[in-house]
Amino acid sequence: MTQQQQTSGPFTGICDPDPNAVWVATDLYTLSHLDPPTTHNSKILKSTLDNASAQGLPAIYSSRAFAKFLALQAKAINAKHFLEVGTLGGYASIWLASENPSLKVTTLEYNPHHAEVARENIENAGLSDRITVHVGAGMQTLPVVLSDIEAGKLDKFDMVYVDADKMNNWNYVDLAIEGCRKGAIIVVDNVVQGGQIASGIERSDKPGYVSGAREVIEKVGKDERVTGTVIQTVGEGNYDGFLFAIVQ
Repeated sequence: MTQQQQTSGPFTGICDPDPNAVWVATDLYTLSHLDPPTTHNSKILKSTLDNASAQGLPAIYSSRAFAKFLALQAKAINAKHFLEVGTLGGYASIWLASENPSLKVTTLEYNPHHAEVARENIENAGLSDRITVHVGAGMQTLPVVLSDIEAGKLDKFDMVYVDADKMNNWNYVDLAIEGCRKGAIIVVDNVVQGGQIASGIERSDKPGYVSGAREVIEKVGKDERVTGTVIQTVGEGNYDGFLFAIVQ
């Protein structure tokens, strides 16, 4: 889930109020057993976060538990090609590729500085041959990737993760479906917005986030190409949730 993240100690959620202490304690307990510092990719992931912080990137990475969830989902379906919309510093991409040795990740990032830092982190992780960062607006770079799929230069997407500008949630999903194989998984992050999707009331500090979440939920519900559900979550990233859909 998108959130503020610290490299030592609990994360701090972006949504008010601060995360419930029990939620955070539960994450810390489970992670200490299921993702301890001795894990094979722990050092490079910490290095990724440290470098991103040092270079001024906003601390809104996916949580450890959620990033690993994505990586395990990719492993469960034996994914070969993963699309990520919203690279930031490359944390989720590195999680995915380091956990799945045969996985190719295509990731789209609007901000040139973020993309530069992500590429540096990816190179430091030794994963430049399997993670490709495209720089520019996602609605412009995604069609380029789709043209490569159509030309046979890339495999179809086995899995898609959307965590970028929330107002384009549906636009990204709508386009990405064109490049997906049947049975592909699509995950759209931050669609619960602290429960505000129920009321439809926008946050003053994040205009368009709630309407973007409602649009993708409502349109997935009407689109015969996909079937989906929303999973609410709590933890280090506070109270939020994600849309989980399957291409039919």
